Amino acid sequence: MENNKRTIAIVIRILIAFLFLLSAVAKLYPSPYFAISTFEVKQLYAMGFSESFAPYFSRTLIGIEFALGLLLLQPHYLKRLVIPATIAMLVVFIAHLTIDTISNGNSGSCGCFGELLPMTPVEAIIKNVISVVLLIWLYRLLPADYKNRNIWVLTTVLFACILGVFMAAPIQPVQSGQPDLSEIQSAETDTVFEDDINIIPADTATTTTIPQDTPAATTQPQEAATAATPAPVTVNEPAKVKSVYSQYFPNADKGKKIIALFAPGCEHCRDAAKELTALKAKNKDFPELQIIFMDEEANLIPDFFKYAGAKYPYKVLDIITFWKVLGNDKDTPGIVYLWNGNIMKDWNGINEKHFVASELEKAYKKPYTK
Repeated sequence: MENNKRTIAIVIRILIAFLFLLSAVAKLYPSPYFAISTFEVKQLYAMGFSESFAPYFSRTLIGIEFALGLLLLQPHYLKRLVIPATIAMLVVFIAHLTIDTISNGNSGSCGCFGELLPMTPVEAIIKNVISVVLLIWLYRLLPADYKNRNIWVLTTVLFACILGVFMAAPIQPVQSGQPDLSEIQSAETDTVFEDDINIIPADTATTTTIPQDTPAATTQPQEAATAATPAPVTVNEPAKVKSVYSQYFPNADKGKKIIALFAPGCEHCRDAAKELTALKAKNKDFPELQIIFMDEEANLIPDFFKYAGAKYPYKVLDIITFWKVLGNDKDTPGIVYLWNGNIMKDWNGINEKHFVASELEKAYKKPYTK
């Protein structure tokens, strides 16, 4: 009987430890900066945490998750401190998720396992309740005289885990504007990109002047010019409206445009950008592509463009503004097809609404119908 109890206790400890470690690792996927920023915006800011405090709290919380996952596998103060602390943390999560579900419904990912394993709030509540029940069972299985042993093991593991998260994702100052273009140019390889001339701040206007002695500038007789001009073609298109993207790209609401919302360190964003470049190479009539980057890991933008195979006009926004533009209920990569400022079709995240290149190709070639 005692052997059975001991076996059950070991299984429970391993299972709960695995869940905590997986949750902590998932919050650092696919990139620590990107994942933690997403967690802060979608969870902490929504709970009222300030922009200055949230980065410290998020990293500390993830470090505590790592520590509890490891401490559940060792005997020091397991029954007196580790199990009660783990239960308390799960109860707080359950309370938060319950309030969130009542307020906003059971939609979107709760962020418990980051971008790695999307989980709805109700699914997370069920998972946490089961974990609490198992931990209470574990507490009852352990003998009353279970030794406390060395408290320094707990403090060392706890601070080491928290410090490790801060080292993996150091807090960076909020960046305004874009990286210096010289950084991008100095990082270029021998590969020639057809869009190199477009790497300019989106709010900078450039004018090309044709010398008067070039054939293109030669004055033609009025009659010949009139005869050579084809009759205007009437195109059925949606009425012009002002989109949120026009404040970053002045020409965003003129004709057909593709607006992409990416995080420089997001591998799915890089893959989407590469697909867009392939579409552009395949279709001469492909709409102009403009990118809005999240400012986390903005230093990776040169590498991002190398991977994509082309460079495009872009803006870099702070984390909060970026998520407001993308939509707090959406995920990266975000792709928006605009026509005269109207959103004709959009994609986001890596699940059911993920970007599909063939859908975009079909959408922008489709004639406008009311």
